[in-house]
Amino acid sequence: MTTKQTGDKWEVIAIKYLQKNWYNILDSNFKFGRFWELDLIAKKDDLTIFFEVKYRNNDSYWIPEESIIPNKLRKCKKTIEYYVVKNRLDFEQIRFDVITIMKWDTSYKVKHYKNVQI
Repeated sequence: MTTKQTGDKWEVIAIKYLQKNWYNILDSNFKFGRFWELDLIAKKDDLTIFFEVKYRNNDSYWIPEESIIPNKLRKCKKTIEYYVVKNRLDFEQIRFDVITIMKWDTSYKVKHYKNVQI
């Protein structure tokens, strides 16, 4: 399984989690430029929410939260700004969230961090 396929697997788990919590998925893997991408975009109430999804296996040295580094946040911010302008959204009606998934032997744990500052 390639890294991209592995990422897609965990994004599907994130999508199921969001749908269970009444989020309407608008887009996935939205690309801006060659290297900049937003994992998920969803709508809930009057907000458009942009998601970064990070996962780790329990045998890795890092937890998923540690992979949200300043450079990644800058890229997310630029991509969000592009999406907002392109789609004529209100900057007051958006939010950036992070979903982390930690895989254990036969299960996984999902954490949802809302309104992450970028």
